[in-house]
Amino acid sequence: MAYLDGIGSPSDLKTLKLKDLPLLAEEIREEIIAVVSLNGGHLASSLGVVELAIALHYIYDAPKDKIIWDVGHQAYAHKLITGRRERFGTLRREGGISGFPKRSESPCDPFDVGHSSTSISAALGMAVARDMEGEAYKIAAVIGDGSMTAGLAFEGMNQAGHLGRDLVVVLNDNEMSISTNVGALSNYLSRIITGVKAEKLRRETEQFLKKLPKVGEQVLKVASKTGERVKGLLTPGMLFEEMGFSYMGPIDGHDIRMLTEALGDARERKGPVLVHVMTTKGKGYEYAENDPTAFHGTPPFNVESGETAGGGGVSYTGVFGDALVELAGKDPSIIAVTAAMPEGTGLTKFAKEFPGRFFDVGIAEQHALTFSCGLAACGKKPVAAVYSTFMQRAYDQVVHDLCMQNLPVVIAMDRAGVVGEDGETHQGLFDISFMRNVPNLVFMAPKDENELRHMLHTALKLNCPVALRYPRGKGVGVPLDKEFEELAVGRAEIISEGSDLCIIAVGNTVNPALRAADTLSGSGYSVGVMNARFIKPIDRDAIIAAASSSRRILTVEENVLSGGFGSAVLEVLEEAGITNVPVKRIGVPDVYVEQGTQAQIRKRLGLDAEGILQAAEVFISERVLAE
Repeated sequence: MAYLDGIGSPSDLKTLKLKDLPLLAEEIREEIIAVVSLNGGHLASSLGVVELAIALHYIYDAPKDKIIWDVGHQAYAHKLITGRRERFGTLRREGGISGFPKRSESPCDPFDVGHSSTSISAALGMAVARDMEGEAYKIAAVIGDGSMTAGLAFEGMNQAGHLGRDLVVVLNDNEMSISTNVGALSNYLSRIITGVKAEKLRRETEQFLKKLPKVGEQVLKVASKTGERVKGLLTPGMLFEEMGFSYMGPIDGHDIRMLTEALGDARERKGPVLVHVMTTKGKGYEYAENDPTAFHGTPPFNVESGETAGGGGVSYTGVFGDALVELAGKDPSIIAVTAAMPEGTGLTKFAKEFPGRFFDVGIAEQHALTFSCGLAACGKKPVAAVYSTFMQRAYDQVVHDLCMQNLPVVIAMDRAGVVGEDGETHQGLFDISFMRNVPNLVFMAPKDENELRHMLHTALKLNCPVALRYPRGKGVGVPLDKEFEELAVGRAEIISEGSDLCIIAVGNTVNPALRAADTLSGSGYSVGVMNARFIKPIDRDAIIAAASSSRRILTVEENVLSGGFGSAVLEVLEEAGITNVPVKRIGVPDVYVEQGTQAQIRKRLGLDAEGILQAAEVFISERVLAE
């Protein structure tokens, strides 16, 4: 690592000669591959922008100049250049550096990111603040072509073009988001690539006409007044120019000399500039180049073979995908919708089996929900599969378009609860609180993968909005029933009864609650466990019955306590006038939960069997003393 060892900050990078930068790029790639192979992480996206990260820091003066990485899952090279080399081995580990840019981690990270399409809006806000203060630093936002499919990116570009502030947007075009890009914008960008020859033709034509005395000048004047149609035929990037941006590109994103020249030019231009850069996702690592989707967010893997670390058992995601295919085979009205996550949400098999009934709308969760509502309004049964953390982006659609109209759309919320190494931006710890207060919604959470099958079947039988939340990772390992069972709506499962304590658990907290209850029972306590099943409508009768038969109630959920399931139980007891039964809630406190493995985080939050046991023992002993 002859070059990388000497890079402790962006200023060190500038001491290198331009001819040395490709060698630095090779070293950075080796470091990224080595660390991600051990820790897991976002490999293909980070490998694709190594030269771009180097060129940006070679031209810009961070942290004075602001470089904002959209999503930020591609910013590993940026981290290595900006003083985090020594800690890079802790990437995504508990107590280590984040897998995403983070303001508290480095002054070279001007904005916390993790969700798509925020960079242009944030950069424009910074540009306006800069100009109001009379300062002169530069700002660049790096956004992928996949992220450009989201409305927020265009909202930011629309205002940026209108305000005309100095701002550079680098469009990193690798023809992918996580999966292959879809939509008209993707097709347009693909056409721009073939438009490189047209751009060359335009320049050569202008140069030729300028050499013709008088006649050439007159032709150029006429051409400039004939409207934009001719220019649109000969100039790639016309869309961006119409929005008020100067367009540069397409540019080879792996040619550092070309990149530095273009970025240097863009940095000095006035007004908003869009630099269109073409990159290859997974560049420099054969397995990631050949299968960038598999190496988007990868577990640890063998560098030599490219094989990822295995693990027994099926995942909740896989069980959901298989169940949906099985159900759709019997009901042609079932349609699957995803927002650029067919692999992540388990819908690839559905897409192959029923291509005419599968829709990937790109990174556009709001559109995914309202599109599904339109389908439902015309008699279809759409299932919109979205990660819990990304459902936050479509909350207005849940309230206004879905539940207000009481339409039969099923929202399958994968990655609900503790997610793990992706950290604060991706934990699915808020959905119970922001979903359970919406009228007309049925909200379920399975205790295991078999119950998930029955809940999906039940959801598709109901003529109303339904949300399912289920966790990331492997299931409990229970056998799957061959036949689907329709569950009684709003009815909890009473697994056991107890007079000393009743534990009411939600979703994947049921099984650790059962293990804690077994230990307590072995110590002589009478402990009951209730599987809530339904967050809404909540089983009021079962909760009131538990309050009558048990001296204490303990609720457990992988969600923030504020407004969560435990709060719903308290509401039931208050409405029933029950004030003499103490309730303790276990969940997530009022904090953003930092990265770590799922097991580490659950232990930290007291949401594993040991944590539930300890909380229950303290709760019981406190009440015994009080009595």
